[in-house]
This record gives sequence, structure tokens and C-alpha cells, in this order.
Amino acid sequence: MTSQTTVDKADKAPEPASVPTPAKGLRGHPWLTLFAVAIGVMMVALDGTIVAIANPAIQKDLGATFADVQWITNGYFLALAVALITAGKLGDRFGHRQTFLIGVVGFAAASGAIGLSDSIALVVTFRVLQGLFGALLMPAALGLLRATFPAEKLNMAIGIWGMVIGASTAGGPILGGLLVQHVSWQSVFFINVPVGIIAVVLGVLILKDHRAENAPRSFDVVGIVLLSAAMFCLVWALIKAPEWGWGDGMTWTFIVVSVASFVLFALWESKVKEPLIPLALFRSVPLSAGVVLMVLMAIAFMGGLFFVTFYLQNVHGMSPVDSGLHLLPLTGMMIVGSPLAGAMITKVGPRIPLAGGMLCTAVAMYGMSTLEAGTGSGLMSLWFALLGLGLAPVMVGATEVIVGNAPMELSGVAGGLQQAAMQIGGSLGTAVLGAVMASKVDSDLPDNWAEAKLPPMSEAQLDKAAEAVQVGVAPVPPKAPPSLADQITSVAHDTFMSGMSMACLVATGVAVVAVFVAFLTKRGVNAEAGAGVGHI
Repeated sequence: MTSQTTVDKADKAPEPASVPTPAKGLRGHPWLTLFAVAIGVMMVALDGTIVAIANPAIQKDLGATFADVQWITNGYFLALAVALITAGKLGDRFGHRQTFLIGVVGFAAASGAIGLSDSIALVVTFRVLQGLFGALLMPAALGLLRATFPAEKLNMAIGIWGMVIGASTAGGPILGGLLVQHVSWQSVFFINVPVGIIAVVLGVLILKDHRAENAPRSFDVVGIVLLSAAMFCLVWALIKAPEWGWGDGMTWTFIVVSVASFVLFALWESKVKEPLIPLALFRSVPLSAGVVLMVLMAIAFMGGLFFVTFYLQNVHGMSPVDSGLHLLPLTGMMIVGSPLAGAMITKVGPRIPLAGGMLCTAVAMYGMSTLEAGTGSGLMSLWFALLGLGLAPVMVGATEVIVGNAPMELSGVAGGLQQAAMQIGGSLGTAVLGAVMASKVDSDLPDNWAEAKLPPMSEAQLDKAAEAVQVGVAPVPPKAPPSLADQITSVAHDTFMSGMSMACLVATGVAVVAVFVAFLTKRGVNAEAGAGVGHI
């Protein structure tokens, strides 16, 4: 099928939905399908943030640097971002049930391997494998929901699906805190093994494969290679730029290679018979806006959350459990808000809920930029709750906009686009806001240190101190007198807060831009093509 034919179908008024055959027993039951895929999706979403609480313990136990800790997060997001669209295509080609089950098995196995790792290199390696297998199951889950639920119930299903992702994403720090404090950082990963077993058993018993009659029958290998290279080089450049420097030749080499790969990918996709991503799909302004919105939302959310855990543990001195509990308002508002957002979007469409959600997110991020080292729990909870309230409709609405505006035979690719947008945004958020933090700390620390009349440091010592301050740790020398230790701690925490404030202000600006993007969205015109199509 040509890309033009694909979009011509998407642009026409949707045909009436075929009436789904009532499910007999467990297999293919819509709500049981939702429950089964939610277990698998929960693992992937949870691991996006549960590690944030474990990062300080991993850093201490394995002697990791700040850059190493970033790679525990970035390696995971990078693998997801690079592989999601290709994985979605695999689901469209071979069936979403099979790719989902393979993804769950691989994800659980990689998680167990991380728990057995004794070096930061192995942790990062298996995190990358986690991301690759997670990429298989995430778009497959959306494809299964799209094909199983009738149109009038799809928004509510996506709302609950979004609630699972939101609750898992936001609840990661709480569960991570309990496990790190009372068991070990390894248990954060070991827990995925029994969860994965449960997901596989449920998947085998409940999931029923669905494929559109005109599903793709070939692979665009060249397109896969070009797109993977383009996305890898882009995210790699952004991650390494703080270390290399934004004006360094290596940074710009990767950016140029990324741009060239994107251009070659676009040219190739316009020629090949069955492209990886039919480019004409992006003629749908709402779909394109939904993708951009997911990227912007994830930059603000994931980038900001990365620093909040260090703020709570290293600046406020909270235990992992306490820091997780302090994020409970964020978790709670996402759990409550996601199904409500699904119902609201069904009634009034996605535009107003999405714009309102990003406005709340912008206000919350601005509020977080005003936090200080001594800010009380009440004010922190207010901003965290507002952030959860803002994120809920975006998680649900942007998903419906992207998947609902794509034809059924590209539901896996659309699911891959949605998840790739979120993971790229998360990686960009961690990388870009991390660069903002590092730059601000490097700029402020020498002056703050000198103004406090602390003992002068060599350039090498200052660099090492700045690396500690970037995660909220005070570089207090061993056996330092208490008065000196207090003075160094005060300078370190004030410098960290200035960096975090700047990063949150950048996130605020990103969220404001997303408000305007939200007004370009509208309800998916192809939602009715879902349930009952091509059951096998």
C-alpha cells in the first residue's frame, strides 16, 4: 500500500464500526484484555521512574559518577525511543499479541540481569536491553486495545490505560523508596520478574490477536536503519553535549549526521512501496500536534522529576521512602485524573482538556522553580498535586489523538509514535535540563564558594565538587570541622537550588509552548475502525 492511499483513507469520513463479536470466555474479552496488557505496560512505565529513587543508592554502591547515573536513565529512554516505531511495525506485521508476549519475557529477564549486575557498565547495558524489549510491548498494548474495544468505549479504555501509565510513572518513586530502604536497590529490578510471569500467563490466556486485512506484509529495512540512526545520533548528541560542550565538533557531528539521516529517511519513505512510516500520515495536523505535545510534556515532566528526587533525598535529607511519599500527591492526582480525563475527552473532545492540562503543568513547574532548600512539605505537595492534575489529561488525550487519527492497519506504528514521542521527550528532558543544571552549577559554584570565604580549590577539585553539587551532595572533606561542614553544605545546597530553579523555568517555557500546540488537536477520525476488525 502506498503512503498516499493510507492517508486518503484516513482523511475520508470513517465507515461505521463493525460490531465486535461478543467474547466467549476469557480470550478476547475487552476489559480483561485491558487488565492483561496493563500488567505488562505497568512494568515499563514503572521502570521509567522507579530507578530515580534508586539512583543515589546505585551511585554510592557502584561508585558511579553523575554522568553514569544519567546513563541509567538515558540508556533506557534511548533504546525505547530508537526501537518503538520499528517495534510497532513488527506488531502490525506479525500480530500484537506475539510481540507483546515476547516483550514481556525479555523485559523481565533483563530486569533480573540488572539485579545481578556488579558494575555500572552492566547495569547500563541491561537497561538498554530493558528498553528494547519494552519497545516491543508498549505499542502492541495500544494496538490490542484499539482493535478490541468498540469506538464508544475506546476513550475510557485509553483513560484507564493512561491511568496505569501515569500511576506507575508517578508511583515508581514510592515503591522504589520502600524497596531501596528496606531491601536493596537490586530489588527494584528483581520485582519485575514475578510481575512479568503474571503478565505472560494472563497474556497467553486472555489476549486474542487482531490484524487489519490490509496490514503490511513486508519490511522497510532501509527505513528502519535510517530512522534508528537519525534518532540515536540526535539523542546521543544531546546527552553527550554537556560533557563535550555545545560548541564541540563531536556534538555537531552527531547532530549533522542525525539531520542527514532524517532527510534520507524522508526521501526513502516517499519512494518505497510499504514504508515504515507513511509520511503522508503527518498530513493529519491533529496527529502531528499530538506527537509534538507528547514530546513537550515528557521534557517538562521527566526532566523535572529527575532533579526532584535528588532535591528530596540529598538536600532535604529524606529517606527513599519519605521522598517517595512526598510525591504521593502527584501520584494520587494522576490516578484520579486519568479516567476522569478520558470521560471528559469523550464528551467535549481533547482540545480544551489538553490545553488546560499543559497550563496546569506550566504553573506547577513554575512553582517548583521557587522551591528553596528549606521549603516545607505543604508547599511542595501543592505543586506536585497540580503537576499530576495537569499531566493526566495529556497522557490520555494525546494518546487518543495520535492513535485515533491513524488508520487501523497502522495502529502499531501509531502506538510506536506515541510512545517514542514520550520516551524521546523524557530523554531530551533529562539531557537538556541536565545540561541547564550543570551549566548553572558550573557558573555559580566558584563565586558562591569564594563569597563564603571557603578554602580555595584547584580547578580539578572544583570540577569534582561541581559534579557532587549537581546531585545535591555537599563536597565536605573527611574530618572537616562541623562549622566548616555546615558552611560547605549551605553553599552546595544553595547552588544546587539555583540550578534546579533554572531547569524548572526552562520546563515551564516548554509547557507554555505545549498549551498552544494543544489547540491544534482534535478527536481521532479513525477511532470507529477499531473493534471487530480482522479478528484472527
